[in-house]
Amino acid sequence: MPPLQKRIPLFFGFSAALLLAACGSEAPVEAPRTEPGAIAEGELAVPVMGEEVRILAFGDSLFAGYNLAEPEGYPERLEAALRGRGINARVIDAGVSGDTSAAGRDRLQFVLDGQGEKPDLFILELGGNDLLRGLSPDETRANFDAMLTTLREREIPVLLMGMRAPPNYGPEYQAQFDAMYRELAQQYDTALIPFWLEDIYEDQSLFQNDRIHPTAEGIEALVASTVDEVQAALPEDAGEG
Repeated sequence: MPPLQKRIPLFFGFSAALLLAACGSEAPVEAPRTEPGAIAEGELAVPVMGEEVRILAFGDSLFAGYNLAEPEGYPERLEAALRGRGINARVIDAGVSGDTSAAGRDRLQFVLDGQGEKPDLFILELGGNDLLRGLSPDETRANFDAMLTTLREREIPVLLMGMRAPPNYGPEYQAQFDAMYRELAQQYDTALIPFWLEDIYEDQSLFQNDRIHPTAEGIEALVASTVDEVQAALPEDAGEG
């Protein structure tokens, strides 16, 4: 499938914050390797050492990098930031625009089976398109339960990227959805970023004209605000020679 196809979204709104968007379906491919010397703003480059650490970034349009050049997406910039810290990281972009938690559940086994090696870390970023479609938190949670059970059975460490429901969905829905990520992280003993867009969602200068998808500068800000959590989620022996 042409690379451009994953950039075509189904737009959606969010009254005060952000959701995820887009449509498309394609098998994940490994992103082009970023330059070894590429680092996030403010980072000091150190020599890259150790065995390769494989991170599978599994999500929707925010990972697929809507309307951005290939090297500007979150997985690619995260890889550069980790390598700038001396970690021999390979971040595989498995983002598919438009994915709901159900779509992620459906393709998870295919994606995992397609990896040459078991990932050292699996970053799970889904849920926004469930909000778009007004799916019940119970339905979304059941899909996350299935994915996290599969990942636990395969002994793959997980970092869960949380989203946040908009207030216009009502306080009951909002409370149930927002608590879901924290409760799942506790249940499955995963690392968690409660709301991974926290540091940028109020700054519209970091978003494209749709006010949904981050600009390249927004992605850099997201990487800077989450790279510590990603590094902390890596197994202690990951990358050891």
